[in-house]
Amino acid sequence: MSKIALRNVWFQFHKWLGLLLAVLIIPLSLSGAVLVWDEAVDHVLNPARYATSGSTTIDPARYVAAARAALKPGERIASLALPEGDGPVQVTAITPPDRGRRGPPQRTTVYLDPPTAKILATGSSARGVLRVLHNLHGNLLVPGVGRQIVGWIGVAMLVSCVSGLWLWWPTVGRWARGLRWRRHRNTDTNLHHLFGFWIALPLFVLSLTGVWISFPQVFAGGGAPRGAGGPGGGGGGRPVALERPTLVLDAVLARAGGVAPGTVSRVEWPTDRKPEWKVQLGEAKSVTVDDVTGRARPARAERETLARTMRRLHDGTRMGFVWQLLVFLGGILPAVLAVTGIIMWWRARGWKAQLKTRQRARAAV
Repeated sequence: MSKIALRNVWFQFHKWLGLLLAVLIIPLSLSGAVLVWDEAVDHVLNPARYATSGSTTIDPARYVAAARAALKPGERIASLALPEGDGPVQVTAITPPDRGRRGPPQRTTVYLDPPTAKILATGSSARGVLRVLHNLHGNLLVPGVGRQIVGWIGVAMLVSCVSGLWLWWPTVGRWARGLRWRRHRNTDTNLHHLFGFWIALPLFVLSLTGVWISFPQVFAGGGAPRGAGGPGGGGGGRPVALERPTLVLDAVLARAGGVAPGTVSRVEWPTDRKPEWKVQLGEAKSVTVDDVTGRARPARAERETLARTMRRLHDGTRMGFVWQLLVFLGGILPAVLAVTGIIMWWRARGWKAQLKTRQRARAAV
């Protein structure tokens, strides 16, 4: 096969792959772009949650007592998070898994004013704009098979990145010629060429990590735990906070403070899988307290797993502003590429139809 013929094969493959997936790629990529800045978006959508009167904190047990009044019967407190600066105290409770309901256990977060423990607002993991965006990005709002559909779209995006780079590479002269703005007389075509080149590598990484998240059992050799998939995944096997822990919060904090004095920033309640409290003091120190024996000891440093690294690469968590910006652009630009690709295809249909008309006119003469 000649180089021209091979290029034409790649072109047809890239074109039809993009056209067939455009309707799915646009909502998938745009929702991912928004979720990079989910905390800032939540501030805009739910300002009442962050309408605090100050940053001074009080006894953590008062926050827990106030939050219990806003929780429904059966909801179990799972964590308490105190702000490092401006922001609300957050008490998160979990609903025990229901065999008749798919997906992860529902969570309710109570937002409280730090100086007064006044309830500012409550939020549910089952409702809200951000929850819809998470489900849209994770499973296209299709329960069950949606996660697999998203995974295969990621595979298609990997192929599209490779084929797009092949087509971007100039057929004549040095590769730097491909960086020219005016490779074509149409603006949308120039946008497609340049944006496609600059976002190709980040988009390849985002697509690969998205495939990894969608098919964890494949990359783990079939050994991934149930429920490891994230939003939209199965909820089986997830740890559930104990309904009635043996120790009370004040006793836990006292024992933790005896091991590592410091300001409490987060407390995680014991679960049916691991009956011990975890108290975080600042950013660097953590203490675990056994709920049965009351024994407190420094927590072991949690090892960063490859699966967790893949997820952080995908959503930008703790990856710095530059990578978060790239992830954001990796959500915006695929939508731009899809739109410009459709415009290029539609224009090509027009001039091909005109060419055939002229050819038939000549043949008739």
